[in-house]
Amino acid sequence: MATDVRELSASLGAVVKAAAAAVVRVEARRRAPASGLVWSDGVVVTAEHVVEDEEGARVFLPDGEERLVTAVVRDEATDLALLKVDVKAAPGVAFADGAELEVGHVVLTVARPGRTARASFGVVSALGQSWRTQSGGLVDRYLESDVTPRPGFSGSALIDASGAIVGMNTAGLARGASLAVPTPTLRRVVGELLDKGRVQRGYLGVSTIPVRLPRTMAERARQDAALLVVGVQADSPAERAGVLLGDAIVSLHGTPVRGMSELVDALGEEQVGKESRLGILRAGEPRELSVQVGARAA
Repeated sequence: MATDVRELSASLGAVVKAAAAAVVRVEARRRAPASGLVWSDGVVVTAEHVVEDEEGARVFLPDGEERLVTAVVRDEATDLALLKVDVKAAPGVAFADGAELEVGHVVLTVARPGRTARASFGVVSALGQSWRTQSGGLVDRYLESDVTPRPGFSGSALIDASGAIVGMNTAGLARGASLAVPTPTLRRVVGELLDKGRVQRGYLGVSTIPVRLPRTMAERARQDAALLVVGVQADSPAERAGVLLGDAIVSLHGTPVRGMSELVDALGEEQVGKESRLGILRAGEPRELSVQVGARAA
């Protein structure tokens, strides 16, 4: 038994040591430092919410050397930020999709709140399908661990038992939950930020509030809730389509819309530039408008 424990301890230590080569300290706010992951030559990925001071942002490498951040590219909706910095990719560190992860699997967090790496041990506590954040960012998989967020948690590495990085931890997407942005999302968002400088998402240009529909309107719309339009942006897709204050949005391209989360889900990146059918109630009467979904940076 003692031999098994020593072997497990040595194995976990080796895994942490290897992953730590890709974990840096990020100082970009007045409060405690955060962590970051060396994604590739010249690029560090960290949590967007920790980058409060772009001009004075610095990265400290595992050997303690300091590097100034020359540029920051953000995607607030997925809480990701790219830091352009003079750094080399860590050899031998793998980013894996984590497709084999299951609830209960052992995971480790490797952060760098100071000069040395800090590791935490835990398990995958929850897994789920793709989901959208409150700001509309698409996350390819819900990935939560039971690791307690400690100094440097945001921007740190979540690694599996083989030592592969399966996500970037962040405390910025859900209060009280230790979530990780999974590697597939990192690849997609990082790729778009590097190529285009932003992640393109759909928008209509309306401000809405959720409302319960009166019985007669609910019967006509075949649903009991909708989004009441309380604002229409000038020269927006909604204005060009003829949306008016007081309209109630009930569907978009045939998909029922009862709340803001459903509207956000229906405005994915793939909808940008497409002509869509917008179902509304106007003065209680069902109507359908043709709207071309616009693009916004988020």
